[in-house]
Amino acid sequence: MIRFDNISYWWCLTAIPFLGLLFFFLLKWKKTVAARLGDARLISYITRNFAMPRFILKFLLVLTALTITVLGIMNLQLEGKTETIRRKGVDIMMVLDVSKSMLAEDIKPSRLERAKQLLTLLMNKFEDDRVGLVLFAGRAYMQMPLTTDHSAARMYIEEAGPNAVPTQGTVISDALQMANRAFDSKDPKYKAIVLISDGEDHDTDAEKTAREIAKQGVMINTVGIGTPDGAPIVDPATNQLKKDAEGQTVISKLNEAELQNLSEITNGIYIRLDNIDDALASLSQQLDSVEKKSLTDTEYVNFKSYFQWFLAAALILLLIELIIPERKWTGKWNSA
Repeated sequence: MIRFDNISYWWCLTAIPFLGLLFFFLLKWKKTVAARLGDARLISYITRNFAMPRFILKFLLVLTALTITVLGIMNLQLEGKTETIRRKGVDIMMVLDVSKSMLAEDIKPSRLERAKQLLTLLMNKFEDDRVGLVLFAGRAYMQMPLTTDHSAARMYIEEAGPNAVPTQGTVISDALQMANRAFDSKDPKYKAIVLISDGEDHDTDAEKTAREIAKQGVMINTVGIGTPDGAPIVDPATNQLKKDAEGQTVISKLNEAELQNLSEITNGIYIRLDNIDDALASLSQQLDSVEKKSLTDTEYVNFKSYFQWFLAAALILLLIELIIPERKWTGKWNSA
């Protein structure tokens, strides 16, 4: 496998043909100026020691050196050694509610920010496990399939917000179905879902979906975020409080009953996210109770870089360009 480590610098190569075009116009300009200076034989005599082929060769050497330098900066890499890594772990699908009600600030700094903190800390506890991420509001989106790349998962969690799911609402059933499809259907165990939501909108299909998922050996652990008293929602687009059709301020409240029911159906646990350390400890203990399977991953340990060879070749070409004179050979080398 061949790759460039810094492929983002490819655009620098677009300057190469531009420089070639400029050089072509430079040669044309030289001929035009020479023709305007006077008698052609006189001009030929004055420039008799000038070697045009060498002038062109020197430019081609510089142009080639620049091309090779850019390739060096892009850092060509070849696949290094591979090794088989065996680990034990559980497949965990994280299902995060990103509806606008999650912007309520009855949990500081907001429900959504606290939920993201919990998921990030949870991943730190389960470095050997594969994790995936589903975001949902009025629709569910597979943000990231199951992977051991926790750094990518952290990035997706950090960027999660209402803008990721333009349609508003709370379709828990769709999100659970999407998360379940990410698992290997051949494995009846070793699978868990962590659902974080305020459960504000009642989803009539969620219970049915949970029962179907439970038959496939998937445990749903739910985390309720918010307070029963609730809080108003600030619309990030207008910075105004959300109003209903009658002009009254909307108060978003935690719906614990639905979240508790989903966890009970699948032998999971329900946690209200009041204290993040307590919630993390409870979730970690619960997920540790899931029987772990031996997983085999083949990973590339490293890629061997070859940028130094490109830079060395560019330096040699530039040195050769420096020692080649533009004057013709007359029995001894003349300085350029």
